[in-house]
Amino acid sequence: KNILSDMKKGYQVVSGGYNAIKNISEGNFSLHEVFLDGLMLVSPEIKKYRRVSDIITYQKHIISEYRSAFRRFGASGNFSVNELDYLGRVYKQLFEQSLDNLDELAMVITSAKLRMSDDERLRAIDRIFSDVEDKLVFLRDFNSKASSLSLARERQRSDLKQQMELYR
Repeated sequence: KNILSDMKKGYQVVSGGYNAIKNISEGNFSLHEVFLDGLMLVSPEIKKYRRVSDIITYQKHIISEYRSAFRRFGASGNFSVNELDYLGRVYKQLFEQSLDNLDELAMVITSAKLRMSDDERLRAIDRIFSDVEDKLVFLRDFNSKASSLSLARERQRSDLKQQMELYR
């Protein structure tokens, strides 16, 4: 009888301890859940971060500059069909990569998409900005080199035309 009584007391102690630990862990889990849910929210300050508007502005520049350059190169008559095809592929790839940047930006600044702290979101936005900025610098350099080539070919064609007129 004493052994059964001791076993009952032991069971009550273990059961009480287990329930106490369970309640504490559930409370702790609730705190973690609140913390993690907080990471799903995007601070209004993050959405106002200047790099967000810079990324969008650079994206507009990329689109307008590549379209303008491609039309100009096509109308110049200084590039072969294969060269224009190459230019088009470069612009298409640049455009697709910059759209990926916009998709990533939208995920970073949209609530309930990613679990990130504000600092992580800012670093992600800065990384996206750097990538878009690199794309814009590349595009401008690429267009500058293609424009130089077009101008050189235009001069060459003009010189050839003048020489032809001289020898007539």
